[in-house]
Amino acid sequence: MIPLRRRNKLPQYNTEAERNGLRAAGRFNAQLMDFLRPHVQPGVTTNELDRLAEEYTRDHGHIPACLGYNGYSKSICTSINEVVCHGIPEDRQLIEGDIVNVDCSTVVNGWYGDSSETFMIGEVSDDARRIMQGAFDALWIGIDAIHPYSTVIEIGLAISKFGQEQGFGVVENYQGHGIGRKFHQEPGVPHVPFRKSRLDVLTPGVSFTIEPMLNLGEAATRPPLEDGWTVLTEDGTLSAQFEHHILMTEEGPEILTLTENGPQRGHQF
Repeated sequence: MIPLRRRNKLPQYNTEAERNGLRAAGRFNAQLMDFLRPHVQPGVTTNELDRLAEEYTRDHGHIPACLGYNGYSKSICTSINEVVCHGIPEDRQLIEGDIVNVDCSTVVNGWYGDSSETFMIGEVSDDARRIMQGAFDALWIGIDAIHPYSTVIEIGLAISKFGQEQGFGVVENYQGHGIGRKFHQEPGVPHVPFRKSRLDVLTPGVSFTIEPMLNLGEAATRPPLEDGWTVLTEDGTLSAQFEHHILMTEEGPEILTLTENGPQRGHQF
């Protein structure tokens, strides 16, 4: 009899060509984030960031994964302050004190890459800095919780424990996901423990994202706005998110979207 925790078969990428395809997609996605980095500043509109992202991606021969995905109208997501995720770029200028999550997803020779960072716009409040630090630390806590043949629930257990200890709300109804030849595939990667995640085994070759969304207040979110995408915190408090694309290998989790110029493990905001 197959042990319960090993029943689910997740998409795997085990040839060197497949893994190199994933690595190339993650590497370009990180490169795109570094390209956008100096432009994320006061006075810039999120539409301008979107235009820069699309041009840079196409100039390198690649495809913005979000553009047209289920009707989404832009190339990146830009989620400001109390927006939890899926904020649509617009003509609103970033102003001093904002925090904004920039979520980039690209297709490189048929392979998907996906990552996000939350940026401080000028001087921000202590609360803004604290929720950014919490989301960043939660990402690394989730990564450090796993190893070959661990299960997805271990990510949710580690991140939810950290969130509770710090007094943050860990968003439950939006999660990470498998990624590879498809943008979204199994496994779902919740950042709180769900029973189903006990069955999803991270064998070598599984490719997925970890992308915890932490709220300064309660975990609850409002239904998407009329645009069908933008999700806000229920209580209007700040939210922050960081995301990496990960390939589980025989040696452990390989982070595919590490940037050259962005915050690295242990960074203090």
